[in-house]
Amino acid sequence: MFKTHVKKHVLEKNKSVKESHKIVNHSFLTKHFKKVYPIGLQKSTSSLSSLSSLSLSLSQNSNDSSSQCDSLTPLDENISLALHLISPYERKESHIVASKTVQHKQQSVLLSNEPRELKRCNWITKSSDKAYIEFHDECWGVPAYDDNKLFELLALSGLLMDYNWTEILKRKDTLREVFAGFDPNIVARMEENEIMEIASNKALSLADSRVMCIVHNAKCIIKIVLECGSFSSYIWGYVNHKPVMNSYKHPRNVPLRSPKAETLSKDMLKRGFRFVGPVIVHSFMQAAGLTIDHLVDCYRHGECVRLAERPWRHI
Repeated sequence: MFKTHVKKHVLEKNKSVKESHKIVNHSFLTKHFKKVYPIGLQKSTSSLSSLSSLSLSLSQNSNDSSSQCDSLTPLDENISLALHLISPYERKESHIVASKTVQHKQQSVLLSNEPRELKRCNWITKSSDKAYIEFHDECWGVPAYDDNKLFELLALSGLLMDYNWTEILKRKDTLREVFAGFDPNIVARMEENEIMEIASNKALSLADSRVMCIVHNAKCIIKIVLECGSFSSYIWGYVNHKPVMNSYKHPRNVPLRSPKAETLSKDMLKRGFRFVGPVIVHSFMQAAGLTIDHLVDCYRHGECVRLAERPWRHI
């Protein structure tokens, strides 16, 4: 009787221990699986029953109550390991995708911000001097209506007898200084000692005859101003006060002289101007925007045409 009572007590105790382990395992698994599948655990009761079955199976594999308690530690380690393997991998993958997206956007921004090389006339090359490129981009073909500016471009074009445009443009600032900003009223009154001083300027290397020619042409401009009101009005009259807009595709098509340049050259020679042959006058007309000779695929062609289409105003 006593043995039967003891046996019954032991069985009830074992059953109680199993039930307590079942509750602990169920609570433990639920807690950890909620980290991975929180929505399913909250909405699905079948998930809970599955977890209970899993917990019961794990507990039944143990031989005794002490081994059942010890099994919690490896289970904890296994679940932690599983969570560690899943979560960092997902974070790593999302980090890689985000990093690639950022790099792609940065590359797109860099490509969009890269300055595009401007298409210029073929005679402007990578080896062209900066002064020559600036002259092409800012002056050549831009209609000029100011008397001083026209006088300056006429004087610079006259120096093509001795130098090329690059060599002339490098002297441009010094020429403006010694010729008083190419004001024809001042230059026309220069005396012999001033002419000799300019001719002796080593930075210019101009012959006496070239300096005297510029002074002489200034005097001719003064006479034209008295007759026509301005040098600009006289010059632009030879193109009907509107630039000649050409559409040349190749450098070989751009002429060295033109019928209008020949007509203007003849009249200027009659009026006493010096070093104003048809080639020099045509170069002057190109520089002053009386004729637009930029090639059609040059970015300056369209810009100069738009400037030429503005209402004509001379000074």
